[in-house]
Amino acid sequence: MSFTNIKESGLESLIVKWLIEQNGYEQGVNADYNRDYAIDETHLFRFLQDTQPDSLDKLGVFKSEIKKNQFLNRLQSEIVKRGIIDVLRNGVKVYPASLIMFYLTPTENNVKAKEMYEKNIFSVTRQLIYSNDSTRLALDMCVFINGLPVITFELKNQFTKQDVDDAVNQYKTDRDPRELLFQFKRCMVHFAVDDARVKFCTKLDGKSSWFLPFDKGYNDGAGNPPNPNGLMTDYLWKEVLTKDKLSRIIENYAQVVVEEDPETKRKSVKQIFPRYHQLDVVESLLADVKENGIGKRYLIQHSAGSGKSNSISRLAHQLIGLEENGHPMLDSVLVVTDRRILDKQIRDNIKQFMQVANTVAWAEHSSDLRDAIKDGKRIIITTIEKFPYVVPDIGAKHKENKFAVIIDEAHSGQSGRNSAQMNLALSGLASEDEMDNEDKINAMMEGRKLLNNASYFAFTATPKNKTLETFGVPYQDGDEVKHRPYHSYTMKQAIQEGFILDVLKYYTPIASYYKLMKTVQDDPMFDKKRAQKKLRAFVESDSYTISQKAEMMIEHFHEQVISKGKIGRQARAMVVTSSIPRCIEYYYALNKCLAARHSPYKAIVAFSGEHKYQGQEPPLTSAAMNGFPDAKIPKTLKTDPYRILVVADMFQTGFDEPLLHTMYVDKMLYDIKAVQTLSRLNRCHPMKYDTFVLDFANKPAMIEQSFSRYYRTTLLSGETDPNKLYDLITTMEEYQVYSTAHVEQLVDLYLNGAERDRLDPILDACTAVYKNLDTEEQIKFKSSAKAFCRTYGFLGAILPYGDADWEKLSIFLNLMIPKLPSPRDDDFSEGILDLIDLDSYRLEAQESMSIKLEDMDAEVAPVPAGSAGHIVNPEMDLLSSILNDFNDMFGNIDWKEPDNVRRQIIAIPDMVAKDEKYQNAIKNSDKQNARMESERALQQVIFSVMADNMELFKQFQDNPSFKKWLSDMVFNMTYEPNTGSKVVNYPEQKSTMRIVADDIVPYRDKK
Repeated sequence: MSFTNIKESGLESLIVKWLIEQNGYEQGVNADYNRDYAIDETHLFRFLQDTQPDSLDKLGVFKSEIKKNQFLNRLQSEIVKRGIIDVLRNGVKVYPASLIMFYLTPTENNVKAKEMYEKNIFSVTRQLIYSNDSTRLALDMCVFINGLPVITFELKNQFTKQDVDDAVNQYKTDRDPRELLFQFKRCMVHFAVDDARVKFCTKLDGKSSWFLPFDKGYNDGAGNPPNPNGLMTDYLWKEVLTKDKLSRIIENYAQVVVEEDPETKRKSVKQIFPRYHQLDVVESLLADVKENGIGKRYLIQHSAGSGKSNSISRLAHQLIGLEENGHPMLDSVLVVTDRRILDKQIRDNIKQFMQVANTVAWAEHSSDLRDAIKDGKRIIITTIEKFPYVVPDIGAKHKENKFAVIIDEAHSGQSGRNSAQMNLALSGLASEDEMDNEDKINAMMEGRKLLNNASYFAFTATPKNKTLETFGVPYQDGDEVKHRPYHSYTMKQAIQEGFILDVLKYYTPIASYYKLMKTVQDDPMFDKKRAQKKLRAFVESDSYTISQKAEMMIEHFHEQVISKGKIGRQARAMVVTSSIPRCIEYYYALNKCLAARHSPYKAIVAFSGEHKYQGQEPPLTSAAMNGFPDAKIPKTLKTDPYRILVVADMFQTGFDEPLLHTMYVDKMLYDIKAVQTLSRLNRCHPMKYDTFVLDFANKPAMIEQSFSRYYRTTLLSGETDPNKLYDLITTMEEYQVYSTAHVEQLVDLYLNGAERDRLDPILDACTAVYKNLDTEEQIKFKSSAKAFCRTYGFLGAILPYGDADWEKLSIFLNLMIPKLPSPRDDDFSEGILDLIDLDSYRLEAQESMSIKLEDMDAEVAPVPAGSAGHIVNPEMDLLSSILNDFNDMFGNIDWKEPDNVRRQIIAIPDMVAKDEKYQNAIKNSDKQNARMESERALQQVIFSVMADNMELFKQFQDNPSFKKWLSDMVFNMTYEPNTGSKVVNYPEQKSTMRIVADDIVPYRDKK
């Protein structure tokens, strides 16, 4: 009776058997292996004899042992110097011969190249005895190509209670990197494998060896999916190690990269092997283009930490190699980015592939771009803002050309006028030939559209609704047409695989408590809603409150970041502010705090342009304040004494600094802005194990909501309705500001290059009509006009059919809107800040929390087509009443039994959620009725707890602000339409109450 071999040797046999029987490998034996040179000598000389016998004869390797050793020594030195990847790609020169060490994958219809490629020998040796020492150490498996080692394997089996991490540990502790086989660049990659996981390393370095996951991903996270047809990891030997794919990896993915520090000029060498998702996305895209031709759109949602620039480089490089019937499928590949750093990075990455270096153009200036397109450069790397300057010079000769457009950060790179100009340039419609107005309108409509002669590959970590609808894959879901990315590598997977850190793991909200007082005896009336906003802005921007927050930041930075040795005492921090004036105020306040505690550290400030601060002349710039140019900020921040970067807008996107550990946020953040800003902290460093966020401005629930949209695959819930444009036109036509004749006349003049003074009379006449409308009508007209231009600008790119009337109206409105004065908007809160002062202020750090994101795909709503605005009538109230409400909202409730109150409040949402009438309203009624049932149920709950907590009952009955807060909190936590109520136990429940026990010191006394 024979049983299944569940030992490690059983897995080894399974893999080797598949490689030989299914993938066409040969089986090597230890007798073939020359340990002095770390080669399979038998297969090496058999390959050379079979393919290049004349060269071998010249070298005389079979005639003398000395000649043979001379050849092997030369081969050895070339592998040491250049690495196995380059030797396989480019062969070796051994006087008087040039030897091909590997025949590359053949192009279509090249019979001779196909014949030679098939002469390559792929072999696998089990239990390879690799060492010359007496221990006779053996490696589980090694793959050779033409006798040269390319991949080593250590295998483990969970049946024997060992897994991939044990294989990793074996590489780190038992495989000496000084052994010839394991020396750097001698092999392409080292795989640690079990029946569920795969990891790889390109440079063995003892315990410092860095192994990366090579998993498919499961449920948008780490790991591999269950495999109904075999082991979870069998894709490694069934797909990746096929002859064709392994050959393509050697030719197009694996690289030895030389990086130079621009300051020290010191060079470092890295060997790169693709991660699974990088290999998968590029291979999938190439196959799709080859099958379906040019003209499709692809959205790739790849998180930070995905190695996006490498994926873009590999895709660009291989797209130009695609052929159909022996001819290139593409004339040029344009890599479009909005970041100069990535612009250069991609250029350098692509040029690492020597076979295409001379075909790459880096369009640093618009003239470079123009020349590159005209000269037919195969790969052109540029930034999108250069296109408008070259459109007139491109000419119509490119109409027959085929392009690929790879867009980095698609939501910022593919929008508005620049995008239309890029499409116009590539379409060949920007012709200098004579065109009548109809031709010009048609050309402009086509310029808006995504081109049929171009394929678009849009990469982004955070796809907006516009991006999903423009580039995503449409699919039917019931009656709705939805859109999804073509390929995803999610934030969830990047975090779980350790490529980025979870920036929400240590998140601390900071509560602000303050009271305002009247400074006049009168009690005037103000617009309540606007007044509340102004009062909040007044308090948060007051120099005293900023000094208090700065003091908390500096204290935290020294006591929790520096003293605890974060990132080996190299940690940096960023302070995110909401405006340039507040940024400058913080810079001075932080430096004052640093000086007060005799800190060895300094702050750097970063904002754009010039700003007059407190009337100073000349205006301040961040370069003048820092004493060095803004361009040097990233490098300077890496050097002591600079540790804290204070920013207003700058460095909140595209700034990848692994030493950035802590962020102090004093700015409202939402959606993509929240994700991009906080994600500045997520870059990994060998000594970085966590991050801190102290948030003075946002609620944890809003941060959670923002991140949840991009944690897993992001979907678009529907499509934008183009019929909404007709509704907007109908609204505008009601007011007779313009006529069809006005539109036709102005567009005719504009397209024929008329002087400015011929356009203005038409626009001014229409503007005069607008000015005679009442305020409500002006609001409706102008908001509809803006909505039309915004929505048509987006829909024009994706609708299959153009509309000349829409295009003309878009031209007309875009010229007229700047002339329309803003509708009168009386500010009934004006002057309130002159009548109040800050009475007291205090900050309190709430309990640090880990914000957990929901494990489900998130949907974003389609682009709203917009609607006409309307007047919002002010709600007037007495100053005293406004201040009372404000102080109730942001001041203190002096609870006598705070612990009891806290316990009761935490239990309330769950009690409300169980109310049957409320549950029925959620399932069967609208949000307004559900809200009414929620408040009814809450009232009952409050009455039910009255006996246990009269204090809570009294505040609910007598304090309108507290009642509103509690009602809003309960409803927001329990309302989930169509599914019944759902309580989300947010960690911030405890802190949202603002329960405070100690007294506040009056602000006037603190001064």
